[in-house]
Amino acid sequence: MWLSEQRSRRPAEERPAELGVVTLTGEAPAVWLTGERREVPVLGPGGYCWRPSAGDEVLVLKAGADGEQPWVAGQSCGWPEELQPGDVGIYAGQAAVVLKAGGTVDLRGSVTIDGVPLEELFAPKEEGGEIVGGGETGTGTGTGTGSGSGGGGGA
Repeated sequence: MWLSEQRSRRPAEERPAELGVVTLTGEAPAVWLTGERREVPVLGPGGYCWRPSAGDEVLVLKAGADGEQPWVAGQSCGWPEELQPGDVGIYAGQAAVVLKAGGTVDLRGSVTIDGVPLEELFAPKEEGGEIVGGGETGTGTGTGTGSGSGGGGGA
């Protein structure tokens, strides 16, 4: 009897990974697991940075000798219908970059290069009384739905 009582007094082992919900955003967000854990660092693939939003369900890995250091390792992604096997999608609000396995790159949202809208870069310009540039550039509009050449097609 005494042994069983001692066993029940030991804290239950924590799992090495759990799903949690982000409660505060930022560089080191807070995540609700069995209680709120604050200043939890976020992991991502090399060169890729992201910040989970409040309410996001995230995977939390527990590092350290006793699992005392939690790390946000990923987020559940409801697979968009457009994403086919071999495709890669990066989504943020209304913006998206979808790399299709067949070689198409689909951009959604307003496209800028060094802060200049794409339309302005390819707008016709007047040089010496003549209008040059513009016209058929094959770039699409760069805004909105990803239409234009290379936009929206399936792989």
